[in-house]
Amino acid sequence: MEFKQSLAQRIIIAFALMSALVAGAFAMGVVATGHLGEEKLISAGPGGGLQRLLLVDSMEDWRHRPEPDQLFYFSGGQGDFELPKDLRHLDPGFHEVFRESLSYHAMVEVIDGRRYVLLQDQSDFEERERVLFAVVLVGFVLSLALAVFLGWVRARKGMAPVVRLARQVRHRAHRRGLAPPLAPDYAADEVGELAVAFDAALGRLRQALSREQLFTSDVSHELRTPLMVLASSCELLLENPAIDERGRRQVERIARACEEMRELVQTFLMLARAKHDDAAVAPQGNLSQVAEDLLGIWREPIEKKGLELIYRPGNPLDTRYNTTFLHAVMGNLLRNALHYTEHGFIRLTLEPSGFVVEDTGVGIPEEKREAMFEPFVRGSENRGEGLGLGLSLVQRICESQGWSVSLTTMEPNGCRFHVELSQVKS
Repeated sequence: MEFKQSLAQRIIIAFALMSALVAGAFAMGVVATGHLGEEKLISAGPGGGLQRLLLVDSMEDWRHRPEPDQLFYFSGGQGDFELPKDLRHLDPGFHEVFRESLSYHAMVEVIDGRRYVLLQDQSDFEERERVLFAVVLVGFVLSLALAVFLGWVRARKGMAPVVRLARQVRHRAHRRGLAPPLAPDYAADEVGELAVAFDAALGRLRQALSREQLFTSDVSHELRTPLMVLASSCELLLENPAIDERGRRQVERIARACEEMRELVQTFLMLARAKHDDAAVAPQGNLSQVAEDLLGIWREPIEKKGLELIYRPGNPLDTRYNTTFLHAVMGNLLRNALHYTEHGFIRLTLEPSGFVVEDTGVGIPEEKREAMFEPFVRGSENRGEGLGLGLSLVQRICESQGWSVSLTTMEPNGCRFHVELSQVKS
């Protein structure tokens, strides 16, 4: 069984267990030593008292009385000195005798066939034992509480550098290249070694991110020129009256593909830069404007496939969003719905601060639902189109903008994508 306590809790528990073991052993030793020592002392007390009585008085005429807390008996004694029946079976030596609710220490001596017994009330002894036990118990509890407190103090002080390091790592992960190294803030101990390891890991991560951003930015930038050439060529071809209807449809299809690629390149370029100044100069638009623009693009291919396109404009807030990113998110979800729907409808519903895309397509298996936003994961492996990057791009954009996207199943089949947009006013 694996315990899930934090490291600080484990330190406190270790302190408490160590204290309980040491203090418990010490307490048991004190109690045992005190008990044995006091037993020997008390056994010596009645023994000395009995010898004193035997030496002071003669056998024939007994005049000396025992102490107030003592009872003295002997065989053949008269009156109060007569040996009771419950004491006649005792062997010579020290014994404990119980009479009703009282207990006594008994010392037995046999001289010339006559048995002498001295009883001493042990109430004081029992009271001292109770006091000793209470003192030891209180000391044990206090030592355990002190150990827990010291463990908490030491754990807090010992874990403080680790907690501070964790906070700095999170902070530096957001600041990326602007953050100074961690190691100079720590001593050359285990935490310092951990800081050095984090510096090396964060350095490699920054380099990898920089390379990825530069590559994406360069590729996106270089793709603009051939896309412009393709778009211009399509415009020239469409102006040519000699082209037949079939050729015109093909050219229009190429032109639409070029426009989609241009928007995709712009999206990747903005994601690669990911700077506040880029966001400030990015085109801004509200939810209704982007939805109507995309409906104009996707209505024809959706209806041409025999599907019904349902649009519910709702009452969205007049909040301004990054048009490029919002266009890419909504467009990819509509494209995904078209790709995986053969019969029924595709529905776009606008909400006050988000939108919903629903379809009656093949749906997504439950075992793949959580992985659908990962790169190169597709809902149906039998379909040859697409690389499974559309939903991954949607997820990346939503994370960069503070939006959220969720996937649920439609009944009896199909998918429902819900996108919640952060309300950032322009």
